[in-house]
Parts: sequence; structure tokens; C-alpha cells
Amino acid sequence: MEENKIISVRDLHLYYGENHALKGVSLDIRQNAVTAFIGPSGCGKSTFLKTLNRMNDMVENVRIEGDVLLNGKNIYSPDVDTTALRKKVGMVFQQPNPFPMSIYDNIAYGPRVHGLKDKKRLDEIVEESLRGAAVFEEVKDRLKKPALGLSGGQQQRICIARALAVKPQVLLMDEPTSALDPISTAKIEDLMEELKKKYTVVIVTHNMQQAVRVADDTAFFLLGELVEFGETNRIFSYPQDKRTEDYITGRFG
Repeated sequence: MEENKIISVRDLHLYYGENHALKGVSLDIRQNAVTAFIGPSGCGKSTFLKTLNRMNDMVENVRIEGDVLLNGKNIYSPDVDTTALRKKVGMVFQQPNPFPMSIYDNIAYGPRVHGLKDKKRLDEIVEESLRGAAVFEEVKDRLKKPALGLSGGQQQRICIARALAVKPQVLLMDEPTSALDPISTAKIEDLMEELKKKYTVVIVTHNMQQAVRVADDTAFFLLGELVEFGETNRIFSYPQDKRTEDYITGRFG
């Protein structure tokens, strides 16, 4: 586990004002693996996901203690540029949220923000990213048309392509299929298997079957605590903690 970890979290506490939302979370996320965070609603899994690229910085009254190391460097150090951090650690949200512009411009947006103007290189990145998100064949003839005209499942893959366009190391996905139909969900699950060859994928899911299908490692959260973390097969076959067992066998949640 040690040698190929890309993110190490040590004793992370997060407070929203007086509310102690995350309590001493420590775990290592392996490179080129899919890690799933599971647990009942409100248990802290999405909050924890957002600490990995400092999305919680945007929320008022948030206080964070502890360390989140990306490639050995603490992302909460005062000298960290959050724009550069979010280029390395991309995010895909629960509801597909393409920008109200063409499919092409959605994907080219990030590289342009980071200063890329070369049309030929942008064309290459747009195609590579759409291929990487397994949606190129479906949209290649309509790149100049609005991304909002696509189906929900296609829109979500456009959002994944948009995140890939800036060449991240880590892709965070917050319940990326909860708004999608089963066929689109299956496409995105298949995609994760491909994505981990090049990226590290961290996903929050309320669907335990999804965690079993896609994740190499699974973390179970409850009331802001990390109850148990390990290889997915072990967590689901031989949970060490009674609370994990109760959750995955459906006794609560």
C-alpha cells in the first residue's frame, strides 16, 4: 500500500462553524486505483471528497485541521495555489453541469484558461479528452452544437472529458451516476475501469453495488468518522467492524 499512494490524509478534522463534520480521518489513496466512499446520507463522504481539492474553501465558516498530502506535499499549506491544485485534482459532480456553450468549447475551456491558444493542439486535446471519456464517437459530428442538447448520460461524460482536458492526476466524482439511467450508469462504470489506467479515481456513491463493481478500495463513513477502509472485496466479504457489517447487510442506512 505504501509505495504507490498518491494522496495521504492524516488526522483530518473539518468543522462547519460549531458542527464537527469530519472527525480525525486518516487514509491513503492508491495511485491508478478506484477508491469508493460509502455510507448513509450526511455521513461526511462528500464533505471529505471535497477536502481533497479544497472545494470546501468556498464554504463560509469552514475550519480544517490535519494534513492532506498530494504526492507528499500538503495541499493546505499557505503557499498552495488552489487553481493549480484543482488542475491536478479534478472534480465531477452529481448533476451533469456542462457550461452553456458548445461541446468543443466545454472541453477546450480548461486548457484555454491555463493559457493554451494553439488551435491544432486544442483540437487534439478535445478529441483525446472526449475519447478518454468514451463519448467522442457519439458527439464528433456535433462539436459546435450546445452541450446542453445532449442526454444526461452524455452530458456527464462531457463533464468527465472537461475534467480530463487539463490532464489531472486525480479525478474526484461525487455520486456521478445518481442522476442517470441504468444504461448511462453502466457506461460510466465501464469508463472508470479505463480511467484508472491513467488517473486515480475517487468516487462517492450511495450505491453499494456500484462500489463492489468499480472500486479497488472502499472507505465506509458514519457520522463524520471513517469506520473502516480497505480492499473492496475484504470490506464487503469480511468487514471488521460491526457497524460496517450492519450497513452493508442493510440493517440501517
